[in-house]
Amino acid sequence: MNEMTTIDRTQREYSQAAKDFLARKPQLFINNEWVDSSHGQTIDVEDPSNGKVIGQIVDASDKDVDRAVAAARAAFDDNRWYGLAPMERERIILRIADLVEQNADLLAELEAIDNGKPKGMAMVADIPGAISHLRFMAGWAGKTGGQTLHPYTRPTGSIFGYTSKEPVGVCAQIVPWNFPLLMACLKIAPAIAAGCTTVLKPAEQTSLTTLKLADLIAEAGVPAGVVNIITGNGHTAGDRMVKHPDVDKIAFTGSTEIGKIINKNATDTMKRVTLELGGKSPVVVMPDVNVEEVAPGVASGIFFNSGQVCVAGSRLYAHRDVFDDVLEGMSKTASFWAPRASLDPEGHMGPLVSKEQHDRVMGYIEAGKRDGASVVMGGDAPTSDGGYYVSPTILADVNPQMSVVREEIFGPVVVAQRFDDLDEVAKSANDTCFGLAAGIWTRDVAAMHKLAAKLKAGTVWGNCHAMIDVALPFGGFKESGLGREQGLHGLDAYQETKTVIIQL
Repeated sequence: MNEMTTIDRTQREYSQAAKDFLARKPQLFINNEWVDSSHGQTIDVEDPSNGKVIGQIVDASDKDVDRAVAAARAAFDDNRWYGLAPMERERIILRIADLVEQNADLLAELEAIDNGKPKGMAMVADIPGAISHLRFMAGWAGKTGGQTLHPYTRPTGSIFGYTSKEPVGVCAQIVPWNFPLLMACLKIAPAIAAGCTTVLKPAEQTSLTTLKLADLIAEAGVPAGVVNIITGNGHTAGDRMVKHPDVDKIAFTGSTEIGKIINKNATDTMKRVTLELGGKSPVVVMPDVNVEEVAPGVASGIFFNSGQVCVAGSRLYAHRDVFDDVLEGMSKTASFWAPRASLDPEGHMGPLVSKEQHDRVMGYIEAGKRDGASVVMGGDAPTSDGGYYVSPTILADVNPQMSVVREEIFGPVVVAQRFDDLDEVAKSANDTCFGLAAGIWTRDVAAMHKLAAKLKAGTVWGNCHAMIDVALPFGGFKESGLGREQGLHGLDAYQETKTVIIQL
């Protein structure tokens, strides 16, 4: 009998702390206060491990959004945050990080309950990642500055010219459901380090940890109005945020489709925009690799977080000499990645985030089969008591015209293809509207560099995948986004450069 069909996917009992948090009244965090919505409408919170409704969050109205933006506007305009000594702003941001660390167990549990990812994975990836973003950006609060520049067209000494860096203003930040807390901290940290104020909306599917983060932000001593957190649907609350006249900058992580809409809407008022969008990342395996070592890494690159990762290695190009062996090696990881309930301590992969996402992924798998793809591993939805599980899936015998090859599935599905030489695989890898990331597995350093130079992607990994560090910029080419997050590039996205010219 297939091991995946015998796993007990019954969700474990929640901790008392999680139960208490879920029992809280649905409210919004505005001006450092928990406030009721203007219209009282809510959105159900589901546990994707069993499909059960476990709570509610506010579905923010236009008035709620306006109230949050007004709070952020007032906090920016009266200089209550940017006017503090940089050392004090740094200290407060570091305090948020400390509080996230102190509440790591509860935050990881809430993430698992809300998103479906294994709690153990949240403990080693999401929570430490959130903390590192806060600590890294905190250090920049007092280290940004401009330049003194000598004029080119005027006599030396006749003009004093310099530049300064200033916060861009009020930021509307919208984050996705795949890494809720991590993405919230990734957005908030550079914004407040730069001196901005913000209104952040988590995804309507996964708002729990961001709401808990609001408690910690207030406890850390962030002044009222500097960070406001509202919940609600993207097409209503998110749309209102994007179009609001008092918002100076938009930062969005999500689908390319929605990103294009946001970018168009921002044009009317020339809002500053950073967009981190979709991907269909190629992974190239050269013939010189040790397949036993590489195959598990390639599998992890697509099956981690149930494939719900913008940089997931979803297009595999294995050299003809090792193609069969790589697929066999990946197939051996099936039991490791077999989906389990999110609070199962044995789990490495959980359910997908929602029924909508489950149906979307299964639809792609069925389309692939209809188009002639063969299923090497998985391809099914394990039975469970209402949970949104999809088995880790490998599809072979695919061609570039298939939807499973061209479109972002955002699930644990990889399409595998053979190649013979570097020029051929570079052309195939670049045959996409996306350009977020790519991976190369080889012992040949020269081949690594040659191929990395050919690939049109914002990040190229060598002998690893999805290794992201807060000090290194992250973003995409082509339709995978605009601008960069993380590192100094990420801070720059929240600053304006002012030039001052004084005739002496």
